[in-house]
Order: sequence, then C-alpha cells, then structure tokens
Amino acid sequence: MALSVCGPVFTDRQGRELAGHGTPLFPVACYHDDIRQAEVPWHWHDELEIMVVETGTARVCANGAAHRVKQGEGVFINAGVLHGVWSEEEEPCCLRSAVFHPRLVGGSVDSILWQKYLEPLLYDPCRACLHFTGAQEWEQAASKTIGAVWQSCVSEEEGFEFEVRELLSRFVFILAKNRPAAEKSPSEKALRDGERIKRMLHYIQGHYKGELTLAKIAGSAAVSENECLRCFRSMIGSTPIQYVKQVRIQKAAELLASTNRRIADIGAECGFQEMSYFAKTFRELKGCTPGAFRHKASGHKE
Repeated sequence: MALSVCGPVFTDRQGRELAGHGTPLFPVACYHDDIRQAEVPWHWHDELEIMVVETGTARVCANGAAHRVKQGEGVFINAGVLHGVWSEEEEPCCLRSAVFHPRLVGGSVDSILWQKYLEPLLYDPCRACLHFTGAQEWEQAASKTIGAVWQSCVSEEEGFEFEVRELLSRFVFILAKNRPAAEKSPSEKALRDGERIKRMLHYIQGHYKGELTLAKIAGSAAVSENECLRCFRSMIGSTPIQYVKQVRIQKAAELLASTNRRIADIGAECGFQEMSYFAKTFRELKGCTPGAFRHKASGHKE
C-alpha cells in the first residue's frame, strides 16, 4: 500500500533518515500529516520529496533557507538536503506529501532519462529546495501534479503504479523545463557550512547521552565556538545547545512510545541527570509531560 502513516523520524548519526519510503519494487510513499501534532525534525534522505499544504501554513527550512508555505502551495526538496518542517500557527497544519527514489522515474544511471533529466536535477545546488507559490503557470502545474500523485496513491485503482510513475515523470520534466532563473548558486561558504553542520550533527547524534558542550561540538568540525554558533544559526536557526535539547527530547519521545521503561531511566539515558529538568524540557518542546506523552502514544484518548 503506497499511502503510509508518518511516525517519528528516526535518523542515523549524520541526520540521515533510516526509514525507507515505499518498497524496493515500488519506491514511493505518500503521507498525510498534521505537523501541528507531529513536527518533522531536521533530517535528510536519498529520496526526492514533494509536498502540498492542505490547510494552515507551514515553515519549511532547508539548507539554511526558510519558506513560509501557505495553503495550496507546494514544495520540492532534493535528495540529500537537510530539512525540517514545522507549523507556523496554532491551528492544524496538514500536508500531503510524497517521497520517492529517483530511480522510479529515471531507471538506471545508464538511461537517457537519468542522464538528461534526473542527474542535472540531483546535482543542481540551485534546486535544493523549491517553493511553488503559484505565481507562475508552471508552479501551479507543479503543485497540481503533487496533489494528483497523492490522490492516485490514495485511490490505488488498478494500474495506479503506472499513473504515479507518469505523474512523477511529468513533475521532473516540469522542473527540467523551468529552472528558476533568479536563483543563484550557493556560495562556497554556504556549501562548506552545510558539510560542517552534517559533521556536527553526526557528533551530537553519537554523543547526546553524555555531556555535550559548545567546545566539543565545535571541535567535531574543527571550527571555533563562534563559528559553530554562526553555522548553526545560519543553517538551522538555533544554537547548538538548543539543538542538543531537541535531539534528546526526540530520542526520549521515541523510547516513551516504544518501550515500557521507567520515565526517569529514559530521561537519564537521553542525557538528563535531573528528572525535574527532563520533565520541564519535555513539556517545553512537546507541550505535555513525559507521562502524558506516553499515555497518548499508547492509543488512549484524552
């Protein structure tokens, strides 16, 4: 079944998403999410991602840029691009998205489809993330195609796999014909920041259980503390220590939802030595206590 439920985003030490999307036979999965209830934290994956905002307004951040995406607007996120999605408002913010491997459209790397259309797209730094506001006809067509892909996966009528592949091929062709002229190639500094961020995220993911300081995080990328702060603020809009807190709470939430371990033990394993600080931080980031989160995750209704 192509339509999937989006659960917690599990990542490796470099922030790369571990979960596959679709199946090896049909590498595409579609999602319908209210990100007001479950935000999409910083991560990246080898697949391409397309989404349309159904209701509300989303803040999509990718490669150091933030996009305020309104209802009816769409987004394309290229393979390997570090990104996250959050709600801009207190009201529900629902997304329809599809994540697919480029081989579904391009076939093998020896094909003309891959070499003529996919490869130029995958390695184009100007198209790391595209926001379709609908200001131009091709942007409207792109958003409409995203919606059609999602709807075809939902209906799963006989032969829908052909239709989905055709629609995704059409989407890639739209991008191939309409490379944004106003976009400038990222500077060497921006590209360097992106690599540094991935190294520092790798370090944080591997050491979040222990003591983490600004000096240690900066050292993992061989930069000064000031440069580390600048890089984090530029690329993901937070300080390194704020990000560490987010990682620890994300890991704690995963354990609360998937195990019956004592809450205090989970907090300690995720780097919180004091239960009171763990509960306070968890409430700040998740809007409820660890116990209430576990209760809700178990399927109990409030």
